[in-house]
Amino acid sequence: MSLDSSFAFVICKFLLMLIPSNVPSIDVDASDVLDDGHPKENSFIYIPSRRQTDKVQCYEPATMKYLGYFPALKPDEVKERVAQVRKSQKVWAKSSFKQRRQFLRVLLKYIIEHQELICEISSRDTGKTMVDASLGEIMTTCEKITWLLSEGERWLKPEYRSSGRSMLHKKSKVEFHPLGVVGAIVSWNYPFHNLFNPVLAAVFSGNGIVVKVSEYASWSGCFYVRILQTALAAVGAPENLVEVITGFAETGEALVSSVDKIIFVGSPGVGRMIMRKAADTLIPVTLELGGKDPFIVCEDVDVAHVAQVAVRAALQSSGQNCAGAERFYVHKDIYASFVAAVVKIVKSVSAGPPQLGKYDMGAICMQDHSERLQSLINDALDKGAEIVGGGNVRDISEGAVDQYFPPTVIVNVNHQMKLMQEEAFGPIMPIMKFSTDEEAVMLANDSKYGLGCAVFSGSQKRARSIASQLNCGVAAINDFASNYMCQSLPFGGVKDSGFGRFAGIEGLRACCLVKSVVEDRWWPLIKTKIPKPIQYPVAENCFEFQQSLVEALYGVNVWDRLRALVNVLKMLTEQNSTFNSKRSD
Repeated sequence: MSLDSSFAFVICKFLLMLIPSNVPSIDVDASDVLDDGHPKENSFIYIPSRRQTDKVQCYEPATMKYLGYFPALKPDEVKERVAQVRKSQKVWAKSSFKQRRQFLRVLLKYIIEHQELICEISSRDTGKTMVDASLGEIMTTCEKITWLLSEGERWLKPEYRSSGRSMLHKKSKVEFHPLGVVGAIVSWNYPFHNLFNPVLAAVFSGNGIVVKVSEYASWSGCFYVRILQTALAAVGAPENLVEVITGFAETGEALVSSVDKIIFVGSPGVGRMIMRKAADTLIPVTLELGGKDPFIVCEDVDVAHVAQVAVRAALQSSGQNCAGAERFYVHKDIYASFVAAVVKIVKSVSAGPPQLGKYDMGAICMQDHSERLQSLINDALDKGAEIVGGGNVRDISEGAVDQYFPPTVIVNVNHQMKLMQEEAFGPIMPIMKFSTDEEAVMLANDSKYGLGCAVFSGSQKRARSIASQLNCGVAAINDFASNYMCQSLPFGGVKDSGFGRFAGIEGLRACCLVKSVVEDRWWPLIKTKIPKPIQYPVAENCFEFQQSLVEALYGVNVWDRLRALVNVLKMLTEQNSTFNSKRSD
């Protein structure tokens, strides 16, 4: 067991101790997904294209072993699923936070006790290694659950606000009500966490949810939803509160048209289409559309340490189509030593079937993606770049089943190359040098994306200063991707990386109808009354009264405010005297 997996195991064991003893265990049928992980004779297939049919075919990208298929749901079928969830949500909306927390504890207990099963399924469906599945799938999900357990209710309870000067006699608060049915369309790179992430926030805030899982990770998604549904049943939740649907673009479009909010994780192009579709029903949209994250290294760092972090950032989740850091900017004084350190690490990385447990990297899970990665590298080479570590896609002869892209270190790059502008989503490290902090900021901001960044310096103040100038939604100081393990923080980007946030308080409340409520503070002793000068029919001095009232409340000079207050009281007294006189007549 590697150091990383040992650390994850210890952390999860500690979390298990935090689960109360009265939390029931659940039994999820996994008989149809269990496998010894070794290819069997005649078990390989090739799928020449991903053309849309009435079936979503699933296979292991590392071995091309066939896993089965799921239906590509038609629009009417999607709408029927959403309608079923909507009925269940009306019941769940009345559930207590105690019941919702119990649901989370049941889930947490199952996840910790079945880590190997969950990671194996993720590994088989995406090609990532077991340790990467644990780091990216298990730990992040456990952290989200524990954050919701400790703080979720607090941030969904009514929040009282200041009523201001003119409404001192009022109580003001914000209430958070369920939206109804949330829809989520999620990517394949973290099949377990990408499913659980929107489900946990939606369900804990009283919603139902329908998730369209990627056609590249439908096999795992359709098993993982069983865990959620079984945990919900264990706490007495209504059936059909959480559903997973499978299919292609038509299925996703139907989901957007049927729900009360949509969360999308994917590409900018598809994100724009979803926005246009959501405009038909004017539902809120959260978009996380990938990135081209810069990784900035100043000259005053521990080169060996930062090189290790950089390689992990570039090869995150085995490099199998997972966006990590994609642009590396290194100070010219340590450029050569940093590149040498990175190349040494990359040469030690091995790629192969992740189920064998002896490889650092798994397979690329989209068949045609290796060709796209190679085209980005070829464009860079044509424009003067040089490969110093890694290489080309290995030759794939007829009948071969492997589809690995080796980690590749490339230097002499510039921003005229597609590799520095387009999202690669693969294990490539383009490294560029800079001379000043101002230049590093300029280069990092020269991108249509703005998801995250990482800045490394021996001076935390310096690193913080650089990060503060970068136009992105997530920043890590002297670390990479640690933000996502802090589930109290919102996650999302700007520009072509999308907008809106999931995770944190912002992501939890984004699943709610945010309602402002004002009521009398001392009801029924003091009730709101319209001052007589502005009651209908208005008095002759109504504007003078209103003008004095504004100055009494908001004037910048205390003496002017006192004088205006005297005028207000005087006019009220005169108005009352006139009113009483008319009544006596």
